[in-house]
Amino acid sequence: MRWLLLAIGILLLIDCIYLVTVKVTHLGVIVPAVISAALIALSLFIKPWQAWLRGRRWRLLAWRLLLTGFFLWLASLVVFFVAMQRLQPSGAMDADPRVIVVLGSSTPNGQASPVLVERLKLAYSLAGQHPRALVVVSGGTDFRQEISEARVMADYLVGLGLDAARITLEDQSTSTYENLVFSARLLEAAGVKRDVPMVLVTSDFHTARAGWIAEEAGWSNVRAAGSLTPLYMRYNAWTREYFACLSGWLLREY
Repeated sequence: MRWLLLAIGILLLIDCIYLVTVKVTHLGVIVPAVISAALIALSLFIKPWQAWLRGRRWRLLAWRLLLTGFFLWLASLVVFFVAMQRLQPSGAMDADPRVIVVLGSSTPNGQASPVLVERLKLAYSLAGQHPRALVVVSGGTDFRQEISEARVMADYLVGLGLDAARITLEDQSTSTYENLVFSARLLEAAGVKRDVPMVLVTSDFHTARAGWIAEEAGWSNVRAAGSLTPLYMRYNAWTREYFACLSGWLLREY
């Protein structure tokens, strides 16, 4: 058991360190890092820890309650992962989309992150399938960055071959809700209402929550399209989404 705990802890820690080196830092990385540190510490000091627990009855009871809570949480996370694996975006719309809205993601050093690249590739493919659809790239300026996510996204799509005249930039938002609200305002100023058929491009794990938020923001005819999350960060991203969904439910955001 001691060596198993140590091995799991080290593997988790290596994964977290690697993700930090490629500038991926969020709860889906922080939580596994904390768990890995706890597993490594427990494996190294398991005998003194067991002796300390046996010193007082309440300590052992508290430890058992803590372990029970942890495994219940872990079970809920596994259930969420299974749901993410099986979850499919909403079905086909009744008409061709009038608008394709692409949600932003991190842009370290003014470059599209791997997650964002996948979203943009999907958006470019959809734009080719629906040549009359407007394309909105949505995302403000990241912390310590000088160029907005929207600008990085627009430049990337143009580089792929998309006509710049089809692209509208929404570069003020700082959350998914603002993505949808601010994009809608820009489109409404151009005479495009929130009830037109819209494809919402995001990552596969984010489709369900993004769809809920789009409805909250007033969009009534939305189909979410999810790009594949790179495998090396997929389960970390799903862990982050777990906490995001939990937070949104507790705060009654949708």
